[in-house]
Amino acid sequence: MGINTERDIEANLQIGPTDQGMVRLFIEGQGIEIPMDFDPEEAEEIAEEIRAAAQAARAVKR
Repeated sequence: MGINTERDIEANLQIGPTDQGMVRLFIEGQGIEIPMDFDPEEAEEIAEEIRAAAQAARAVKR
């Protein structure tokens, strides 16, 4: 399984701050819950990676 392997799986993604000053990505689907906590600096790096991936994806679609 890789990033280009499509799956027919439904999942929900929630993103928000925790009461501990972390940023949580919470993934829930098909009987599994995955909480992923990041400090704010890591979360900003992840956001930059998401933006770069979105830009690259737009280039592929053209």
